[in-house]
This record gives sequence, structure tokens and C-alpha cells, in this order.
Amino acid sequence: MGHQKGKAERPRRGSLQFWPRKRASRIYPRVSTWPHKDDPVPLGFAGYKCGMTHVLAVDTAKNSPTKGMNVMIPVTIIETPPLKVFGVRFYEKTPYGLRVKKDIINVAKDKFISRYISSPSKSHDISSASVDSVFKIHLLVHTQPHVIKLKKTPEVFEIAIGGDVQAQFEKAKELLGKEIKVSDVFKPGDMVDVSAVTKGKGYQGSIKRFGVKLESKHTDKKRRRVGNLGPEGQAKVSWRVPQFGQMGFHTRTEYSKLVLMVDNKDITPKGGFINYGVLRSDWIMLKGSVPGPKKRLVRLRFSVRPAKQALPEIKYIYRESQQGN
Repeated sequence: MGHQKGKAERPRRGSLQFWPRKRASRIYPRVSTWPHKDDPVPLGFAGYKCGMTHVLAVDTAKNSPTKGMNVMIPVTIIETPPLKVFGVRFYEKTPYGLRVKKDIINVAKDKFISRYISSPSKSHDISSASVDSVFKIHLLVHTQPHVIKLKKTPEVFEIAIGGDVQAQFEKAKELLGKEIKVSDVFKPGDMVDVSAVTKGKGYQGSIKRFGVKLESKHTDKKRRRVGNLGPEGQAKVSWRVPQFGQMGFHTRTEYSKLVLMVDNKDITPKGGFINYGVLRSDWIMLKGSVPGPKKRLVRLRFSVRPAKQALPEIKYIYRESQQGN
């Protein structure tokens, strides 16, 4: 199944890298891999996808054929209300991998998260905590969608911290109970990885799911399925054969997106972003597209395999109506 029937020059559509193609377990992703940074700073953030627009910018890439010229660049706007740090998680290394050693949670004074997370019966004070046998420390944070009037229920997840364990501990003590802004983490010119749950398409056939060529209308077999399922006498149908099943609503990560702007000024198009509305908080502008539909949570982290890209000089942000008038 390396190539499609009748299209010897075209490789198959639908990467075999992602398997099984099943629905994500939750509507926002988990991030298990973090880059290494010497500075004790949070290594990630999160925001809500608003939509796309385009900017007019001067190309500053050294070897670009359009260097010094005005170019149009498609961009994605992600609204990033501040994250609230409500806890600190300590990990220890065991022969079976990393294990949570202790959590220090402070939700008593936070009325928005206390409805969803209960305070532990045995509380710990971070000032008296020790980093002995601790391998790394993560921040426990929650989003604040009520700030932008999107919804009430916050998302809860972890964010890693750069530096050594002692520096992570000091930074965690400093941030516990406080808010983190996107400008405290990212700046224009940074490279980030973007993780999100893609748009759900439901249960689809092989034509739409994998791009298999339609059979001729004169065929004796069905038109909208593969020509055959494999060799005769085989005990099972190979998983490489493109067949019907779930399409979309998968957790996906796109690497090395360029941060173009981080700001809080109003750049809402006339009439608002379609299916989203107006910007009410800080936002980050990324070059290119981002997985997932509008209003879905998008997680950002510093790129684990950064590629150098020149930061274009933005001249104009397109803000005309997207309503089609």
C-alpha cells in the first residue's frame, strides 16, 4: 500500500505514523516532553484559538529571494488569558521511571478552581519542603476562561520549569498562588511547538479518510473502498490497508512555529472573529496554521528541535470584516 491505485507517482495519503487513529481521551492535550533550558522559567503556556488573518511584513530572511520585499504572511491569533499557579508537583526517579513524590496544592483562596479541585486532607507548606531525592519540579496551573467570557470551567495541567532542581524550587515558591502572563514566557522571535486536539470529522470511509482513488463506475466491486484487502490466505487484514474508521479529534503536535507578536492591543477584525468573537485579553500571533477548531485550548511550549527563522518586520495587520460582506 505504498502508492495509490492508478497513481504510481503519488504516495499514500494518511501517515502511518499515527496509529491507532482513535479519539483523544480529552479535549485538550497532555505534554510529556519538555525542552531543556538553563534559565528557571516556565517552559510552556496555553491559550484559546481565535482564528486566522494575514499580515503585511518585510521579509528579513538572509537568503530569501524576497529579502527586503513586502510579503503576505498567514498568521493564527491565540488569546492567552493569564494562567494561575495553584500547586507544585515534585517528581522522583525510580527504576520504573518518574513517579510523583508529593504535591503542594493551594486552592483554598481561589474560588474558581476550588469548585473543581478539593484541597488535600494533609496539606504541605512549600517553605518547609525539601528537594532531597527530587528529580524535577512542575507547576500545576489552571486557565481562566472567565476573564475572556468564554466559559466557566477551567482546564488543569502541568508546566515544566527550566534550570536545575534548586532553581526550579525557588521559582516554584515565587510563582505559587500567582498569575503567569504569556509575555513572561514568550517573546517575538521564539520558536514554539503547538499541541491541540484536531477538528473531529466522525466515522468516515477510506475515500475521505485516506484519499483512496474511486473505483471505475464499471467495476464489479464497490466504488468507495480499496481494491483489495491483501493477499489470499492471510490470517488477518494488515493495519496498513486504508479502511473506514474515526477521522479527526486526534491529539497532534506541530513543531517549530515562529512567534511574530505578543501583545494585548485590540486587533479584532470588524465584526469579530467568526465563531469566536472579540479579543479581551493578551494574545500571541504565530506564523502559519494551528490544529483544532476555534475556542479550543492550544498548548504551547518552547520548541524541542528549534530551527532558526528570521523575524519579519510587520507593517500591517489585516482587520477587515471576515463575515463575507
